[in-house]
Amino acid sequence: MRILAVVIACLTLAPAESHELTFKTTPQRVAVLAEGEPLAMYVHEDERILRPYFCDLRALDGSPVTRNHPPVEGVDRTDHAEMHPGVWMGFGDISGADFWRNKARVRHVRFLMEPTRDRQGGHFEVENLYEADGMAPCREICLWRFVVHPEGYFLIAESTFTPEGDEFAFGDQEEMGFGIRMATPLAVAQGGAILNSNGERNEKEAWGKQAEWCHYSGRIGEKQVGVMLIPDPLNFRKSWFHVRDYGLLVANPFGQNAFTNGEKSSMPVKRGERFKLRFALYVHSNMASEPLVPSAILQEFNGISGYIDGFSSSEER
Repeated sequence: MRILAVVIACLTLAPAESHELTFKTTPQRVAVLAEGEPLAMYVHEDERILRPYFCDLRALDGSPVTRNHPPVEGVDRTDHAEMHPGVWMGFGDISGADFWRNKARVRHVRFLMEPTRDRQGGHFEVENLYEADGMAPCREICLWRFVVHPEGYFLIAESTFTPEGDEFAFGDQEEMGFGIRMATPLAVAQGGAILNSNGERNEKEAWGKQAEWCHYSGRIGEKQVGVMLIPDPLNFRKSWFHVRDYGLLVANPFGQNAFTNGEKSSMPVKRGERFKLRFALYVHSNMASEPLVPSAILQEFNGISGYIDGFSSSEER
């Protein structure tokens, strides 16, 4: 099987001197602040949502990027309130267990690297145990990174999965991968727009299509606010995008049958093997008269090394 290689490259972004990040940690969550103002909230223990997630994601200027959590009646659509909390990694089929729809638990075990600032922005690393019906098919080490520059920031997830027993397997369905639920004003249904690297637009054209990236944005005042979701090209397979005009954006490399009606796929990971996934979410708010240039963002992402100083602490174990 193909394993995501550690990418060691020179960082092309300048240090994040103009938007200093800080972290405030409480027993169940981590608040991420930019210049003292809320930027995101990482929640790793929740009675109702059984997997870690980010909520209340904002652009550097404070513009909301994810739907209110919980959604506000009369303001937001209230569908999937406990499945679409903001930004998350979720899998509807791991060895038959459903970690997307809160039918099985992704348990936060510990922080391997505590939330801390660095010259690019900040980072933390967590260990998660996937538990279902009294068993644990796999363990995940996930390094979350914020890489900041003056007009936006990357939120990057770098995950390594290992089996707890002899083997586990990723299944094939729509609800797999890295997802975000957009803020209500940014949804296509409210005047927003979806565009992928193939030039396909909105749900009608872009749903179920493989692409290098997918951009979802809308207008808030004079600003274009949105995200560009980039699966790492070194992931084991190119991602299909599960996109909805109501505000959902998911990058899914596992949906061969779900999106194409082709052969149903399975991705087994055996004892002694490590399976890696990496996704980047570029969050931005810029004047609508100066639209985002996706090729420039993609080039910046490709210049970010795969791990802090070229490695993750998980590589040492």
